[in-house]
Amino acid sequence: MPASSVSYPAPLPAPLYQGSVNVWECDDGGHLNIRFHFERAFVGLAHMARALELPRAYTESAGSTLIAQEVHARFIKEARPGAPLVMHGGVVDLGESDATLCLDMRHHDGAPGTAFTVKVRHVETRGLRSFPWSSRTKAAAKRLKCKLPDHAKPRSIDVDLPPADASIANAAALGAKRIGGAIVYPDQCDALGRLRGEHFPGRISDSVPNLLAPWRQAAAGDGVQPAGAVVEARLIVRKFPRAGELIEVHSGIAEIGEKTLRIVHWILDPETGAAWASMEAVALTFDVKTRKALTPSPEARERVAKLVVPGLRA
Repeated sequence: MPASSVSYPAPLPAPLYQGSVNVWECDDGGHLNIRFHFERAFVGLAHMARALELPRAYTESAGSTLIAQEVHARFIKEARPGAPLVMHGGVVDLGESDATLCLDMRHHDGAPGTAFTVKVRHVETRGLRSFPWSSRTKAAAKRLKCKLPDHAKPRSIDVDLPPADASIANAAALGAKRIGGAIVYPDQCDALGRLRGEHFPGRISDSVPNLLAPWRQAAAGDGVQPAGAVVEARLIVRKFPRAGELIEVHSGIAEIGEKTLRIVHWILDPETGAAWASMEAVALTFDVKTRKALTPSPEARERVAKLVVPGLRA
């Protein structure tokens, strides 16, 4: 199809993040790492708060702010170094003190890149207690009303499932592996000292090679340089750690498909055993040279089947 005949859906009403991809934000696959996709989503959420008449919502002096409880993400077209990106957003649904927002990030030609559906609560900045939207925000939400674009809708993840009872004890009982251990640094926190949202998938990204190295080795043939890519994810935030607190990542493969893996990660507090967050991701392995997804042999899938954890979900 000639480029001139390609048609993309119109942008959503609110202009949000706009920038480009830095080389240092890219991973071994040569494209924007998942933590920086989410970093842009949370930048977009801050601009969305302003569009909803919540001034300075992410500053220390703010009276109220938006807390992201769940983020569903579709990764549609990879973003490589230097790629310009622009995000627009809209309000899919508005409740008494909660909302569902769409943050749609596109490439310079209008092609969908990454689409985020974010469930937020309107809360007091310090106590995080929910309270109703103002009349100004309700009026703004009407102006920003939108339908969820088709490319943002869930494809392989059931976003209606309730959160799992994630804990260190339950991870051990199910057989999920400890694949990561980290600490929260002050420069990873927001103005009120809470871990910024992009560092949840960031900790997972740092840890997941400890789980997936056997799969990637099995998928790669001679002359193949394998790397991973997430194509869809659901992040559920339970509690925000603060500077100095510890993080462990316990993970397992929930399902092995022809080309993809369904992986579940529990981000846990080793001090209490409770969950900070959880994430389900659908990922594939691709050849860095050809940019094509790899299809492991049935024998390779069988070898990796020992990593499957029955009953594990986010």
